[in-house]
Amino acid sequence: MIDQVTNLTDQETPPLGQPTPLLDQPAPLLDRSACLTGQVIHLSGRVIVDATTELTDIWSVGGRLVFERPARPADRRIDGVVLPGLVDVHCHIGLGEKGAVTPAEARAQSLADRDSGVLLVRDAGCPRQPYDTRWLDDQIWAPRLVRCGQHLAITKRYLRHLPRNVEPGQLPQAAQVEALAGDGWVKLVGDWIDRSMPRPDLALLWSDDELSQAVQRVHALGARLTTHVFSAAGAAQALRCGVDCIEHGTGMDAAMMAQASRLGVPVVPTMIQRGNFAQIAASGQGKYPVWEAHLRRLYDERYAQVRALYDSGIQLLVGTDESAAIAHGSFYREVDLMARAGIPAEVITAAASYAARRYLGVPGIEPDASADLVVYPADPRQSVAVLGCPKAVVLRGEVVAGTITGRSRPPGKVTER
Repeated sequence: MIDQVTNLTDQETPPLGQPTPLLDQPAPLLDRSACLTGQVIHLSGRVIVDATTELTDIWSVGGRLVFERPARPADRRIDGVVLPGLVDVHCHIGLGEKGAVTPAEARAQSLADRDSGVLLVRDAGCPRQPYDTRWLDDQIWAPRLVRCGQHLAITKRYLRHLPRNVEPGQLPQAAQVEALAGDGWVKLVGDWIDRSMPRPDLALLWSDDELSQAVQRVHALGARLTTHVFSAAGAAQALRCGVDCIEHGTGMDAAMMAQASRLGVPVVPTMIQRGNFAQIAASGQGKYPVWEAHLRRLYDERYAQVRALYDSGIQLLVGTDESAAIAHGSFYREVDLMARAGIPAEVITAAASYAARRYLGVPGIEPDASADLVVYPADPRQSVAVLGCPKAVVLRGEVVAGTITGRSRPPGKVTER
C-alpha cells in the first residue's frame, strides 16, 4: 500500500470550513473500504467489552468484528487481553510550534499515536490553513479523528499561530462556523494570562452572556463545546454557561467538582501538561509574579487535585495534549501520571478505551464494528504499566504495531519534566 502526500502551495489554501486538497498526487487516495484486509483474525483470551461484559473469543473478518466463529478458518490467532482501541481525547495531530504542520509531519504524528495503541483521537483544535488533516480520513493506516474545529481565542490572549482569533462579541458566530467545520465539537480558550491587568494573572476571555450564546448555537447544530480552563474562575464560568467538557480543569475546587459531577461534565486532566506548569511559570522570568505564583500552586497541587476530581464522581477522560511541546506517542506517560495521582487502574483503563468511545459516540467491541483493538499480555486493570507495551495493535482488521510486529518497545521509566 502506498500512502504519499505532498506539500501544498500557499495559493491553494481553501476557504474556512473546506478541506485542504492534496496537490500533485500521483494517484487518488486509497478508499478504506476497498483496502480492508480480507484475512480472518481470531482474538482469544479475555476480551474486555466494557465494565460488565467480557468475552473469550471474537474474530475480525474483512476488518469487521464478528462474535460467532466464521466458516472460514482463521489466518491468524492472537491471545491476550483485548481492549477496544485506546482513545486520546485531547490531542493535536497536525499542529506544531508555528501552527499547522505539513502532511508529512502530520503523518509521523499519527503513526506515533497509532503505534502506542491510540486508534481514536479527539483532535482538540488545529489550524486548517495552509494544511488541514481531512486527508487522513482516507488513509487506512491512520487513527480515526474526531475534530473540534480550530481553537477560538481573543487576539493576543493565547499562544501564537494556534487559534482562530476573534474579538469580543464575535464568539457565538465563530463557534457556529467551527461547529460546522469540525466533527461535532468546538474548542475554545476560556482563560489565559491578561497582560493588561495591573498585576497580570489568568483571566477570563469571554463574558458569561457571550459564552452562553456560543454554547446555545453549538448545541442547536447538534455539536458539543469543550473549553480550555486553568483557573477557578474559568472552570466556574464554564459550568455556569453549560459547556459539555472541561480541558485541564486545574483550578476546580470541591464545589465546582460537585457541580460538574451532578451535571455530568467530564474533565480531561492532561497530567503531562500540568507537569509543565513550573517550567511555564519560570519562563515569566519574574515579570508576572502573580501569574507565576498561580501556576506554581497549580503545579504543586496537581496530584491531589486530580485525585479529588476522581473522588467527586466526575468522569475523567485521558488526554495527552500532544502538539509541539509534548511528543506524540506519549499516551502511556499520561496514564502513568494519572495512576500516580491515585486513580485506580481499572478506572484509567475504562477512561482510556471503552468509556471514552461511548462518550464520543464511536463503537468499541460490538458486532460489525471496525476491528480497532489493542491486545496486551496481561490485564491493564491490574496495572496500567501494561498499557505501555501492547502485544498487538489491530486497526481496521490489520495488525499494524505491537511487540509481535517489532513496532513497539517498552516505554521505559516515566519521568516528570
